[in-house]
Amino acid sequence: MEQDQKKLQELSEALQKFQDDMQSAVEARQRLESQQAENRAVQKEFKSLAEDADIYRLVGPVLLKQDKSEANSTVDGRLDFIGKEITRTEARIQDIQQGSEKKRMDLMQLQQKMQVAAQGQANG
Repeated sequence: MEQDQKKLQELSEALQKFQDDMQSAVEARQRLESQQAENRAVQKEFKSLAEDADIYRLVGPVLLKQDKSEANSTVDGRLDFIGKEITRTEARIQDIQQGSEKKRMDLMQLQQKMQVAAQGQANG
């Protein structure tokens, strides 16, 4: 019985870790989606600009003039990277959900086993 209690504690802690990991992964995905939306807005602004428009990039406390094609390329690259990170993060969330579900099932089975054992002792 003591061994089952210890196993129950371990499963509960593992389940809590999955829940913490899930929360951080969801927060990471939300940050990425926010960055993606910002970069899409910038990309849309670039499309509405004239070809000879001046574009400045903030580097530390300084604004540096940047070529429109270079700025477009930078934003496109960022969007590509963010898209890949979102895909990776969603795969991680999926893995965490599967692991969490397995631990939850193990925990429920152990609890049922302990209940049956407790009923057996009460009846015996």
